[in-house]
Amino acid sequence: MADDKDSLPKLKDLAFLKNQLERLQQRAEDDVGSGVGQDGSLLSSPFLKGFLASYVVAKLRASAVLDFAAGTCTGIYAAQAYAVPNVEKTVRDYLRSLRKGPD
Repeated sequence: MADDKDSLPKLKDLAFLKNQLERLQQRAEDDVGSGVGQDGSLLSSPFLKGFLASYVVAKLRASAVLDFAAGTCTGIYAAQAYAVPNVEKTVRDYLRSLRKGPD
């Protein structure tokens, strides 16, 4: 008899999970169906739009990495080959002179 009392909530949970699964399946079918319609073109496909967006982002990121590497190498060379002033000290001195005002 104790098993009968416990089985009702379990059945309710199973029914609830079954309904959720059916809703998820329907949503997945709707999403797949909205890809390229019968009268739509390939250019209106969300898959193609996502692919193109990821391609553009990948190209931008690769460019940024290469630019960063080239700038770092150039900075290292300039610091070793030339007398580059200490930018932090120069900016601090300039800001102090602005705070003090004219003498």
